[in-house]
Amino acid sequence: METRPYSRPLQAALRTLIDDPNPVVRKALLDKLQEDEAAGGAFLRDIAEGDNRLLAVHAARYLRELKFANPQAEFFDFIQSLNYELETGSLLLCRVIYPDLDIGRYCGFLDEVAARVREIMLPPMSAREQCRSLNRVLFHEYGFRGNSEAYSDPRNSFLTEGIGRKRGIPITLSILYILIAQRCRLTLEPVGLPGHFLVGCFSDKMPFFIDPFAGGAFRSPDEVFSMLRRHKIPPKLTYLAPMPVREVLCRNCRNLVNQYHAAQKPDLSRLFARFVDEFEATYRRHAKS
Repeated sequence: METRPYSRPLQAALRTLIDDPNPVVRKALLDKLQEDEAAGGAFLRDIAEGDNRLLAVHAARYLRELKFANPQAEFFDFIQSLNYELETGSLLLCRVIYPDLDIGRYCGFLDEVAARVREIMLPPMSAREQCRSLNRVLFHEYGFRGNSEAYSDPRNSFLTEGIGRKRGIPITLSILYILIAQRCRLTLEPVGLPGHFLVGCFSDKMPFFIDPFAGGAFRSPDEVFSMLRRHKIPPKLTYLAPMPVREVLCRNCRNLVNQYHAAQKPDLSRLFARFVDEFEATYRRHAKS
């Protein structure tokens, strides 16, 4: 049976209620939307993906509450929230393509790996020694490694696919490394070099860097600069600075724009380009306020 969308007058009336905080109004709106889930979902998704970003946030919340959320709208909602957290953002990004994802399963895996790392972390240990323990578990016991054979495969850019296949590119392996480290109370930072991604540790007297794509190899600042020079990139101290979570996720989306374009999937390439645009537009609006 073909779904009939709400009439224009009804849509106009319901739009005026989307951001109303009154509990009675909210309950009435929820009841109306649930009468016809297909029409209600289409109505909310249209707002969630529209130009009115304030209404879009409220529409995305209704979608989640009604259990017929659009993962794309959820990720837009996350971008506009400015409440950037690496694990949440990475998993929401995965749900855009894999909407039936069992997020608890992957969080449980991260917990499992971290528990094993903590077993072999015998205090007192320096940060470098703790990273050696993490390397041993992640790359030797669990067998994670860089996917140099199929580097441009879009699946490499999704954390959950990297976990399932034990393969990834520098950015996803670095995210994985940092999330496990966080569970071990080891503070590490994402470092986004031009053309390559590393993990930085700034808690010791001298900072050092870990290359998860190279099996957790340690790099000194001089070694990082030498690597840049080999790729004809003039070194800058700013390249060694921690990258904000917003920029990490935006860079992940940029990778997907290029990967899906190369895979001749223009619709998906455009979708991730929209996410990049939204990250940049949200940042500009926040910087002006």
